[in-house]
Amino acid sequence: MTHTWRASIVRRFVGLIIMVVLACIAPTRAAEEPVQVFILAGQSNMEGKAPNDLFNAQAAAPETASFFEHLRRDGQWIQRDDVFIKFLDRHGPLTLGYGSPGRTGMELEFGFVMGDHLDAPVLLIKPAWGGHSLYKNFRPPSAGLPAEATLQKDLEDAQKRVKNDNEKNKKQKPLPTMDEIKAAYGQSYRNMMAEVKDTLDHRDELFPQLKGRPVKFAGFVWFQGWNDQYGGAEKEYASNMEHFIRDVRKDLNAPNLPFVIDMMGQNGSNEAKGPMKEIQDAQASMEKVPDFVGNVKAVRTDVLVDKAAEELYPHWKENFEKWKVTGGDRGYHYLGSAIWYTRIGRASAEAMLELMGRK
Repeated sequence: MTHTWRASIVRRFVGLIIMVVLACIAPTRAAEEPVQVFILAGQSNMEGKAPNDLFNAQAAAPETASFFEHLRRDGQWIQRDDVFIKFLDRHGPLTLGYGSPGRTGMELEFGFVMGDHLDAPVLLIKPAWGGHSLYKNFRPPSAGLPAEATLQKDLEDAQKRVKNDNEKNKKQKPLPTMDEIKAAYGQSYRNMMAEVKDTLDHRDELFPQLKGRPVKFAGFVWFQGWNDQYGGAEKEYASNMEHFIRDVRKDLNAPNLPFVIDMMGQNGSNEAKGPMKEIQDAQASMEKVPDFVGNVKAVRTDVLVDKAAEELYPHWKENFEKWKVTGGDRGYHYLGSAIWYTRIGRASAEAMLELMGRK
């Protein structure tokens, strides 16, 4: 056996060992790559109000099928094996139907875009409750409580409602206390944080596919505003929003967490006025807060309007059969438009990727 031949065998043997070692290491490294966690929070529009039946109808209609084709395969809605979602009592791989019962929201398109762009698995946690304001329900801790006079009026109004109900229905329900009035402020914020913690604490049980993987907070999307149009809450929106972003980052221990705000846009093609305009301006102003520059982005949702649904909406009752395949809800829920919610999801994802430096 010549020296050259022996050297050749040794080189091949060493090369084979290296290949085996790399084959063993690669899956381990992939398994250790953190799951990218995105929190999608807000009120009813974050819940999602586009009927699944509308998605199905438009995905089959020749004039709209191409808009939804990337979400489907072989005539069925794709169920992602790399994007997962937890929405209150529901959880699993992302697909159609993770909005309000029988409905879907912006989370579908958002999750698809993020899943297509990120190598690591994606987990969406969606704490959202209809009718909840930033002023009261989602009020961030650092904003503190409202003025004492406001709390006192809240107490008097609440006690009056209970008294009237007791008299009308012959009940003896106890009157609300000031402690109960104060506790209502920020309750949804606390519930949101509890939902995030509980999901991550039980992630191995909820999502066996992600078992053993570490997690990383990758971004936060806020879609809310309607209930802050009343009682002067719009005047505090900018202050409360700034407190909210800071508190979220502090409580998640995620400084500079990419933060996307989906601005109120129910005005669609029309000009926003009054409290809605004030809230829009407040939401847009977050991009300009000095230490938010480059890590907070506001997305206009009015410019993404589904014009077919917008044009038909004033006459939906007289054209009900056509409306069922065009829209699915009132104006405050973006007309229940599958197209409008999907566009919002994509715009939110693109803004998030930009903040993450991935676009």
